[in-house]
Amino acid sequence: MSKCIVVGGGAAGMLAAYSAAAHGHQVILLEKNEKLGKKVYITGKGRCNVTNACDVEDLFKNIISNPKFMYSSIYSFDNQAVVDLLTEYGCATKVERGDRVFPVSDRSSDVIFALTRALKDKGVDIRLHTEVAEICMKAEQDACKDAVSDRGGKPRVTGVKTSKGEVIKADAVIVCTGGISYPSTGSAGDGYRFAEEAGMAVVEPKPALVPLECKELWCEELMGLSLRNVQVTILDGKKKVFQEFGEMLFTHFGVTGPLILSASSHYVKKYYGKELPLYIDLKPALTTEQLDKRVLRDFEENINKQFKNAVNGLFPGKLVPVMVALSGIDPDKKVNEISKEERQQFVHLIKNLPLTITGTRSFVEAIITQGGVKVKDVNPSTMESKTVKGLYFAGEVLDVDAVTGGFNLQVAWSTGYLAGMSVE
Repeated sequence: MSKCIVVGGGAAGMLAAYSAAAHGHQVILLEKNEKLGKKVYITGKGRCNVTNACDVEDLFKNIISNPKFMYSSIYSFDNQAVVDLLTEYGCATKVERGDRVFPVSDRSSDVIFALTRALKDKGVDIRLHTEVAEICMKAEQDACKDAVSDRGGKPRVTGVKTSKGEVIKADAVIVCTGGISYPSTGSAGDGYRFAEEAGMAVVEPKPALVPLECKELWCEELMGLSLRNVQVTILDGKKKVFQEFGEMLFTHFGVTGPLILSASSHYVKKYYGKELPLYIDLKPALTTEQLDKRVLRDFEENINKQFKNAVNGLFPGKLVPVMVALSGIDPDKKVNEISKEERQQFVHLIKNLPLTITGTRSFVEAIITQGGVKVKDVNPSTMESKTVKGLYFAGEVLDVDAVTGGFNLQVAWSTGYLAGMSVE
């Protein structure tokens, strides 16, 4: 039996602690906040989208950064294993649109309660209000002076030092400190510092699953307007950076909503801080020809009306004046005076409403962090550091991120579980 310390009581930390304890180790879980799962509590608007019920192979397709790194961890603890564990400890789940899995109660607190019961069942020593300041692993003349090296010459973990100066000895330390998104939950990037002190590289952290800022001032006029069943396309020249159907929302600074959040992760990956065009197809179910016939029919029914009063059936009320203004057609022009060319340009606008992405909102509004501990410095079969023996990393602290739909929590559950079961 080894003594294992898990740093961070979020999704990855709770699973790492559970797994290590279930595999026979003595486990201490250290959490700086007043309760476990603070970020889990607010995910899915408080409902907690715990995973996605898609085929296991499809999980990898929804991971943006380093999906191949996730093979061992996901096959060690997949989406069904998450559901089974929650069910075993009293949290039944259900599957909703897009294969998203939620607790039947629609309360994220029930997920945290179930995992807390699992931790207590396995005898995990949970210590709240305990912040880790340092991972003890170097043979220096300090509080961690009893650090040793294994036969390969690699430094070895000997424990942690808390912010209050207490040294807690251990044979293994699993770092599950998260990223730096939602700093109100305590995410401060501590894990990146721990990794760098261990001689590991860190990929620059960026906000992901985050609202997009746009250049166009008319977004503010549409603030609060939600659009369903639209298609969003982001282009880099002729290359499609992103294209998907879904739901989005206009804000005073640009756009957000599930579709935009997923789009943002693709944008951040290669184009962070650059201007890119974004197009909204307001009628993706219709071809250009079908939409032209629909518009023509509306025009014929309102033949003596002014253009600005003839398109109310095509859009939500708030969107009408914006579409009229962007069309370039005189708002007071009678419908029967609109040329075929003008009508076709209007149809093109409906299928390609243009916006210009100028950047993203900050980490305060980001659901996750893209970037983190470089996966080349982590053994994908164990989650152990390649530079320090007995040091493991799991969850959002790693340079692994996914789109919305329960995939990021699955990354946390899987890497946490694998790290815990890999402790020697």
